[in-house]
Amino acid sequence: MEQTLLRIWQRRGWQAWLLWPLSLLYGLLAGVRKLMYRLHLKKSGRVPVPVVVVGNVVAGGSGKTPVVMALVQHWTARGVRVGVVSRGYGRSSTDCREVRPDSLPADVGDEPALVQRSCQVPVFVARQRLQAAQALLAAYPTTQLIVCDDGLQHHALHRDLEICIFDDRGVGNGFLLPAGPLREAWPRPVDLVLHSGANPAFAGWRAQRTLADYAVQANGTRVPLATLRGSPVLAVAAVAQPESFFSMLRAAGLSLEETRALPDHYNFDSWSRPSDKHKAVICTEKDAVKLWQHQPDALAVPLVLAIDAGFWAALDQRVHPWL
Repeated sequence: MEQTLLRIWQRRGWQAWLLWPLSLLYGLLAGVRKLMYRLHLKKSGRVPVPVVVVGNVVAGGSGKTPVVMALVQHWTARGVRVGVVSRGYGRSSTDCREVRPDSLPADVGDEPALVQRSCQVPVFVARQRLQAAQALLAAYPTTQLIVCDDGLQHHALHRDLEICIFDDRGVGNGFLLPAGPLREAWPRPVDLVLHSGANPAFAGWRAQRTLADYAVQANGTRVPLATLRGSPVLAVAAVAQPESFFSMLRAAGLSLEETRALPDHYNFDSWSRPSDKHKAVICTEKDAVKLWQHQPDALAVPLVLAIDAGFWAALDQRVHPWL
C-alpha cells in the first residue's frame, strides 16, 4: 500500500484524480482547524524559551531528524543549552516521559532515542508536544532553546521559527492527502526551507546527505567502511527511502549481496538475519537503536549532512536575539 501511494503521488494520474474529492475534504478539515487557532478558538501554548520546529508538509520521511541533530550540535557547540521534544512516533507508551540512555525505542520512539544517544541533550516525548516542552523545562530549567522534531502542523505548541524540509519528491503531484503527499497546501509561510535531496524542486538552502566513512558498533567502536569492501554485506533499512541508503552504500564501494527494505519505524522484533553468520549486517543509525537489541553485532553507518553556510548564517541571524 505504501509503495502504491508513493507511485500515485508522483503525478496527477487517474488514481490521484479518483482520490481528489477526499483531498478536498481533508483540506477543508485542516483549514478549519488552522483557522480556529488563528481566531483563538483553539489556544497555542507558549513556553518561556524559543521553540524551533523542524517539519515538513509532505507525508513520509524527508530527513527531519538528521536536521534536528545538526541544529542541536550547531547550538551546543556554541554553548547554547538545547532540549528536544517529539511525539515519539511508533512508541507503545502514551505518557509524557524523558528519553534516557537506557530507554527502549519501543517506549520512546526510534528517532528520539537516536537524538538522545547522538546528541546527549534532554529529550522528552509526549502526544502533546506542549506537554513535552513543559516537562523538559521543569526538569531542566536552564534550557535556553527547544527544538521540536516534526510538528509543523501541530499548532498547540507556539513556535518562534519554522524550518520546512523537502527531499527529491518536492511536493509530488501537488495534491493534498490522500490524492497527493501534501499534509497542507504549499506554498505556505515558513522561516527557512531546506532541501535534503540532490535535486531541489524550488528555491531553498541545500543539505547534502552522504554517509560517514565508518560504521559504528553497538559499543561505540568505529569500523572503517574500507575494511568491508569486497566482503559480502547484508544491508537493512527501515526508513522512508531505503533505496537511498542502499545506493549510498554502493557508492561507498560496498558489495551488497543482499538488501532488505522494511517499513519505516519497523521494530525488528520479528526480523531474523540469514543463516550466514559471516555476512556483515549494515543498517542506518535510526535502525540500529532497535536492531542492536536483537543483533548486537550489526553495524550502523551514520548519515553526514553538509548544510549550506548561508543557511547557518540566516538561522543564527534569526535566533541570536533570543539567546
